[in-house]
Amino acid sequence: MLSGERKEGGSPRFGKLHLPVGLWINSPRKQLAKLGRRWPSAASVKSSSSDTGSRSSEPLPPPPPPHVELRRVGAVKAAGGASGSRAKRISQLFRGSGTGATGSGGAGGPGTPGGAQRWASEKKLPELAAGVAPEPPLATRATAPPGVLKIFGAGLASGANYKSVLATARSTARELVAEALERYGLAGSPGGGPGESGCVDAFALCDALGRPAAGGAGNGEWRAEHLRVLGDAERPLLVQELWRARPGWARRFELRGREEARRLEQEAFGAADSDGTGAPSWRPQKNRSRAASGGAALASPGPGSGSGPAAGSGGKERSENLSLRRSVSELSLQGRRRRQQERRQQALSMAPGAADAQIGPADPGDFDQLTQCLIQAPSNHPYFLLLQGYQDAQDFVVYVMTREQHVFGRGGNSSARGGSPAPYVDTFLNAPDILPRHCTVRAGPEPPAMVRPSRGAPVTHNGCLLLREAELHPGDLLGLGEHFLFMYKDPRTGGSGPARPPWLPARPGAAPPGPGWAFSCRLCGRGLQERGEALAAYLDGREPVLRFRPREEEALLGEIVRAAAAGAGDLPPLGPATLLALCVQHSARELELGHLPRLLGRLARLIKEAVWEKIKEIGDRQPENHPEGVPEVPLTPEAVSVELRPLMLWMANTTELLSFVQEKVMEMEKEADQEGLSSDPQLCNDLELCDEAMALLDEVIMCTFQQSVYYLTKTLYSTLPALLDSNPFTGGAELPGPGAELEAMPLGLRPTLGVFQAALELTSRCELHPDLVSQTFGYLFFFSNASLLNSLMERGQGRPFYQWSRAVQIRTNLDLVLDWLQGAGLGDIATEFFRKLSMAVNLLCVPRTSLLKASWSSLRTEHPTLTPAQLHHLLSHYQLGPGRGPPPAWDPPPAERDAVDTGDIFESFSSHPPLILPLGSSRLRLTGPVTDDALHRELRRLRRLLWDLEQQELPANHRHGPPVATPP
Repeated sequence: MLSGERKEGGSPRFGKLHLPVGLWINSPRKQLAKLGRRWPSAASVKSSSSDTGSRSSEPLPPPPPPHVELRRVGAVKAAGGASGSRAKRISQLFRGSGTGATGSGGAGGPGTPGGAQRWASEKKLPELAAGVAPEPPLATRATAPPGVLKIFGAGLASGANYKSVLATARSTARELVAEALERYGLAGSPGGGPGESGCVDAFALCDALGRPAAGGAGNGEWRAEHLRVLGDAERPLLVQELWRARPGWARRFELRGREEARRLEQEAFGAADSDGTGAPSWRPQKNRSRAASGGAALASPGPGSGSGPAAGSGGKERSENLSLRRSVSELSLQGRRRRQQERRQQALSMAPGAADAQIGPADPGDFDQLTQCLIQAPSNHPYFLLLQGYQDAQDFVVYVMTREQHVFGRGGNSSARGGSPAPYVDTFLNAPDILPRHCTVRAGPEPPAMVRPSRGAPVTHNGCLLLREAELHPGDLLGLGEHFLFMYKDPRTGGSGPARPPWLPARPGAAPPGPGWAFSCRLCGRGLQERGEALAAYLDGREPVLRFRPREEEALLGEIVRAAAAGAGDLPPLGPATLLALCVQHSARELELGHLPRLLGRLARLIKEAVWEKIKEIGDRQPENHPEGVPEVPLTPEAVSVELRPLMLWMANTTELLSFVQEKVMEMEKEADQEGLSSDPQLCNDLELCDEAMALLDEVIMCTFQQSVYYLTKTLYSTLPALLDSNPFTGGAELPGPGAELEAMPLGLRPTLGVFQAALELTSRCELHPDLVSQTFGYLFFFSNASLLNSLMERGQGRPFYQWSRAVQIRTNLDLVLDWLQGAGLGDIATEFFRKLSMAVNLLCVPRTSLLKASWSSLRTEHPTLTPAQLHHLLSHYQLGPGRGPPPAWDPPPAERDAVDTGDIFESFSSHPPLILPLGSSRLRLTGPVTDDALHRELRRLRRLLWDLEQQELPANHRHGPPVATPP
């Protein structure tokens, strides 16, 4: 048996030493012998009623005093001369218990030496153990020992003082009432037939506290002064362990009629309240529970009980055993009682008139109420101190945070719609303006704590309205609704918080000199000059913060988008996205929960309108259909770069802004999941609005990307034919190597490479996301490959073009282009998208003699990217010489004849790669001071714009210009 199981059994000896019970039992013989010395005789109860055969009618010794508590089965000695049947019943009773304790050293009766009594009991062992089945293994024994409870009949049956009832830790009061009624012979009373519950319902088990008569406990006199009716589900054996009677008092269990017991209970408490005699506070309290301490020490038996210690060493061992039985909780209770008594005296001394009046005996209830008012705050958990409540009779003074996340609210039933469960609430507040889930406080191991109001919940922090999550420091005031006001305390900080709470006046006791006090803030005590300096520091500061009110939101967003569309100033490329992200961040942190989705929708619509206007302007300058007689002027790389710069800037800014918005929306969803609000209808509506705004931003990115690659490919279309027609070997110039400048390239390749270089510089100046840069050039290379391959297929049909010499020129031009792109950092992408064109040119570059030896199957294996129709087209139009046609080995097999006849030799431009938006965190830098001077100037301009808008709402005599910071 483990130590935890011994505590449940109630053994103070073994619970104190924490040793297995088997170590204290030498053998089953000694176990039965010692149990025989300590087990009460079944004839120790006087009864004249009929009983079973096991109830003997032997002469009775005087009963033990009522204040003796029988906590263990082996705690009372057996009377001498027990019969064999009774010995058998005792051995069967303890078979499998496994929790018998060793007896005291001097366990004999009065006048009998302890050693002689021990050997006398062991001599009777063969007789006692006759017919007893062998004990089961220790592992199969019960974990909790039974106990014997004396249930006094209180006049139910004549000639009966009490009946001994065997009880365990799981025995309920109702079960013991039924067993006691059977012992008293009342199970078949008119209240109900045998085995029925009618008779049991008519009686109740009472926990009585009284004073024994002066003549001793043996004459049966008893004077009960307090009575408590046990509930049917209460466990008397555990209730008995919770507290002990004070000296001069005794405690016992009585069986009474239920109606009579209720009446006596009320009369007993009424008498105690009226006479004011200082009756002991004997009701079990939670803070005095000793159920987990291993039990209390047994009270010393009375003189007539026959269980006193023997002389000599036996008495010494008995005293040592009693000292071992004293649990830690019992020792702490003695000090606690002394402290409670001191607190009571202190509470009475604080009462009005206590110093002038002599304090006499008072009502114990008054003492308890005064003691409860002396509250000691927890030392290892944060808590909230109630400063103002709603109902004093129901509100507590201290609310302790037992979890890392603490939720205030009114609670409520499960939602009928959808069957969603009711929100989890730690502290219930019953004011009418408290929401079912009003506020959430998270206090981790390290300060500060974070407080977050729920949607629509009125919450104040140090007197200011709280709309979003904020830091909560020890000493801060937290107001919930119109009634509740708390002070947050965290004893774990060890006084490391601010010396003064932020809501205290900065200059208590005296007003500062000067007229500025008239315009100062009454809450924090700052003067007008001090507030002006703080405002000037914000207006000119470099902190990435942009504060605004919801009424100024439309004007602020419109100004940012208008300035970005006009290209005014010298903002950094991602400056507009940074300013708009500051607006989103302010809304997510400071404004109400439902404001962010509305701001995102308005922001996305403004950006879309600005981009649409810019696309329309470019389309008007570069029409697709020119008027008749007006020659079309091709776009140059410089011209296309100027036209596409606004679109490329919007694509870069929108991409970063979209990533930032996605992070905020994910944080919103995560917080909702942590608070259990993922199915909240308002939250679902907000998420839908956010999805619509992000869909508009996706559309902006798609449109700017399409327009950018359209004008770039339109410029490339007029320069690509030179790669097939120009000769890189003209003029005897040496071919440039990898990484050469554009001016060193052959003249036929410069226009095409100029477009690539212009696109590369444009994406770099606009700080386009690297993923979008790769996809932009991937589309340009896809278009170039398809356009060149289609031109190659088309040119071989009408004239002799597929010749080894022409193929070598094309191969050289293509190699020069790939080498230049490799030096620009685009070699891998170019190699992937130019693969089919390279394969076709490589086929034409094969020497004629080697090509004549090849077969269709070998050529298909060496050029897998070419379709059967394309390969057949190149071979059938290859120039072998005058009057020579393709050899029969180049003919496709019948299995591929259909693919050759029906296949298309041209590449489709519709099979371009899809646009994939970048994933991951935004590249916007919103932490630390603003280092870019241009962005800082724009930030200052916007802050002063908001200041002007705020001043315009004031009367004319209250307006004034923005404050100027005092130079250091």
